Amino acid sequence: MAELEGLEFGKSDFVLLDEVTMEQFMENLKLRFEKGRIYTYIGEVVVSVNPYREMDIYGGPAIEAYRGRELYENPPHLYAVSDAAYKAMKRRSKDTCIVISGESGAGKTEASKYIMQYIAAITNPGQRAEVESVKNVLLQSNCVLESFGNAKTNRNDNSSRFGKYMDINFNFNGEPTGGHINNYLLEKSRVVQQQEGERSFHSFYQLLRGGSEETLQSLHLQNDPGLYVYTREGAGAATSTNDRSSHREVLRALEVIGFSAPEVKSVFRILASILHLGNLRFEGDGEAVQVLDPGTVDHIAELTATEPDQVQKSLLFRTVATGGGDVIEKEHTEQEGRFGRDAFAKALYERLFGWIVSRINDIIQVKNYDPVLHGKNTVIGVLDIYGFEIFDNNRFEQFCINYCNEKLQQLFIELILQQEQGEYQREGIAWQHIDYFNNQIIVDLVEQPHRGIISVLDEACLGVGRVTDTLCLESMDSQLGGHPHYTSRKLSPTDKTMDFQKHFRIRHYAGDVTYSVEGFLDKNKDLLFQDFKRLMFNSSDPVLKEMWPDGQLGITEVTKRPQTAATLFKNSIVQLVDKLACKEPYYVRCVKPNELKSPVLFDEARCRHQVAYLGLLENVMVRRAGFAYRQLYPRFLQRYKMTCEYTWPNHLMASDREAVEAIITQHGFHDDVAYGHTKLFVRTPRSLFTLEQERSNLIPILVLFLQKVWRGALARRRCRRMRAVYTIMGVYRRYKVKAHFWEVERIFTGVRTTPDYGRSLQWPTPPAALEQFHNITVLLHRRWWARQIVKNIPPSETPEVRAKVAALTALSGERKDWGVGRAWERDYLANVRDCPQTSSAFIRVTKELKNRDGYGHVVFSGLCRKVNRFSRSSDRALLVTDKLVYKLDPRKQFRVLKRFPLETLTGVSVTSGPDQMVALHTAVQDDVLMCLQRGQLGPEQDRVGELVGALVDHFTRTRKVHFPVKVSGPVLQLHMRGRPRSVAVETRAGLAAADFKKSRDGFVLLLPTV
Repeated sequence: MAELEGLEFGKSDFVLLDEVTMEQFMENLKLRFEKGRIYTYIGEVVVSVNPYREMDIYGGPAIEAYRGRELYENPPHLYAVSDAAYKAMKRRSKDTCIVISGESGAGKTEASKYIMQYIAAITNPGQRAEVESVKNVLLQSNCVLESFGNAKTNRNDNSSRFGKYMDINFNFNGEPTGGHINNYLLEKSRVVQQQEGERSFHSFYQLLRGGSEETLQSLHLQNDPGLYVYTREGAGAATSTNDRSSHREVLRALEVIGFSAPEVKSVFRILASILHLGNLRFEGDGEAVQVLDPGTVDHIAELTATEPDQVQKSLLFRTVATGGGDVIEKEHTEQEGRFGRDAFAKALYERLFGWIVSRINDIIQVKNYDPVLHGKNTVIGVLDIYGFEIFDNNRFEQFCINYCNEKLQQLFIELILQQEQGEYQREGIAWQHIDYFNNQIIVDLVEQPHRGIISVLDEACLGVGRVTDTLCLESMDSQLGGHPHYTSRKLSPTDKTMDFQKHFRIRHYAGDVTYSVEGFLDKNKDLLFQDFKRLMFNSSDPVLKEMWPDGQLGITEVTKRPQTAATLFKNSIVQLVDKLACKEPYYVRCVKPNELKSPVLFDEARCRHQVAYLGLLENVMVRRAGFAYRQLYPRFLQRYKMTCEYTWPNHLMASDREAVEAIITQHGFHDDVAYGHTKLFVRTPRSLFTLEQERSNLIPILVLFLQKVWRGALARRRCRRMRAVYTIMGVYRRYKVKAHFWEVERIFTGVRTTPDYGRSLQWPTPPAALEQFHNITVLLHRRWWARQIVKNIPPSETPEVRAKVAALTALSGERKDWGVGRAWERDYLANVRDCPQTSSAFIRVTKELKNRDGYGHVVFSGLCRKVNRFSRSSDRALLVTDKLVYKLDPRKQFRVLKRFPLETLTGVSVTSGPDQMVALHTAVQDDVLMCLQRGQLGPEQDRVGELVGALVDHFTRTRKVHFPVKVSGPVLQLHMRGRPRSVAVETRAGLAAADFKKSRDGFVLLLPTV
């Protein structure tokens, strides 16, 4: 029973119907179609309804869902029966086959594609190149065979006009190693004539509409099918396929399969020859017949690599050998000329199609196979064959097709019965006789030697004299008149649905079919003049020559009479049935829901007819005769064990069978079941549905219970994991902390003895938990390092160091060069080396000022260029003491020009450049603007940093107040006499020294160009 489908979709297996009636069968089929469930089982048979739309139930995810699964585990699908056939072949080394049947338009060709797609997808997981090559050829062969063997009909845009049976060979690993294709009864009459609204084979239209301009020119063709008699009927027929893209796909497929370029050209030349043959016209004047299109004859000769006169002779004359060994040429009548032309065209296409199939077989045949080395070679066969056909006018082709279906139906019922009987015997269940319609009587009506219809047709074809279809019908009436499944108008004069001397009727298993006898003899003879065979055999085209081996016979050479078309077909079907009978069969029965190709319309009368002639109801009856459902004990127990307290969640009994018996006994079904050796057999679907209903009711409860238990288990597992995580994190953190301490200890051991006290050592990266501790530790080390450095500084250098530290802090790295690398003298005016000529005078003046003003020490002294209150610049000396600031005139023995208390200074401004400009800000907004000048000690010395460091150190350390320092860009801001001024810095060539110049906003400090 298929899993994952509720009852709202109907019953997924027809065996489970409450009653096996046509009404219930159709109701279930219709419901599933309307719900989008196009597949339904009858046991292991898949019933497929054409959806006439794309469905998202194929491809990679679906293939994975069905791979290796049992039939009942997933909803019905083609993939399920494909997998079952593959598993039977691989696991039990049994040859299997999948028989696909149904009428035109029911989806047989698409079904075979999906089956091939599935088998290709699940094989060769190792991607071996030779296996992939075989798979590609097998898949691409479908494209080529569709092009040359399919056509648009009024029922189907891609109708297979031939039967196809493909054997796929597998090695012991289950990998495809080759294959073989058999084709049956190609509808070659379609080449020369089609019904209204239908087309000839796809290949003609694909060549005409998809061939390149160069190709068509070489074939003397134009890209309009309406120009050619054989394709004119279908030139305007609408179709869902695109001939241009299909032609490209066919070319790619031929290349993948292995057709050479000359072979492909030969194929297209033959197609072109057939089209040109259809345009030949004959005209007779009562005595002679001639071809009206000599140019077309030349084209045919060129394309078939023969001589034009030989082509024309074959079309107009027939060579006949007399009994005495003489050879005469008999000229055709106009009617015989047209008949010979059409027969030649049909034979050309039939042999072309046969050659393509044989060429594919040559490529995909199993090569270098040795059973000793490679193990057993197993086979999966796929049969895609026409279904039962009942038209308004049924001819010879329908007769053959329906005979084929009679043979397959007989095999189908026999194999199903054999399977059922074999399973009952294996399980030890008593077998009950099943009444069913045995269509052997209909098969005998057609094929029985000396008495069947085929024998009557063959005798008529061998008869001497003028034997017509009407005489053949009379012969059948006389020999078969007493058969219960045969009748005609002569035998049933009151039946006006048949005409005298024209119709006969066979009562097939699928229904009564009335056949028109017209054309039966001609099609059965399948006559083709020997002249055409010799013409093609003598072609210089090797491909064409290979297709006509019988053309090598001499004119007077006596050969055995060839078998008729019906006999050949009968023999091939007998061989096919023998092949299928020795394999384990799986069936796909395709149903066409309506004639309008609508995805929503379900024509019940149409479908009922197909269900009848496919024998689906009989299949259900055979499957249901006795027991409707059977399942292995472990699988039955696994599905229904929750419905019994003794088996849930696990049983303690001796075997699974005893556990199953407990389930059956608890539900009171012991009278409705039988116990086999390995399987339980359930007689009626009602018992199974009762179990299913109880299971469905229990599933939500069990799901909630399992969810509760599982969620609790997950929560407990998460809790244990979190505890473990935190424990591990704690241990790891402690380890990382210790490891960090060990690493710091290793690196900094002995730093007291190193010259730089560990300043150059690289600190290890700390763990995140020690980030703050690490920063504090680094800071402590730096302070310790500074302390060690400071301890070694002589007391005489301490003030200089303090001033440099103050300058470093105040300038904050904004001034690049501030004199940190040299010794700071501070009192440069008193230094003999810096001011050798004026130092003595300055010393004398400072003594007087110290005695008079009482300052303690000099903070800074030096020469400068200063701007006075009249906005003029002049050379001055600056003396900064711990109490007062002095402006002195160096030219007049350092006479004091101005003094003001040091505490009136509120800050200092300097630039970030190399200039020596300084602005001392005062509380009264009358700032001092100067440019420091260098003495003899160093003409390039920067003394701005020294002045800033001395002032900051004095204010910070002595006065305990913050002294602001502003480092600006090239423009410095200050106040003079209460008014704001700005001072810019510029360079100018030709200057000997720096000097100030008045500007509109203040001043400009002009620097000499370096």
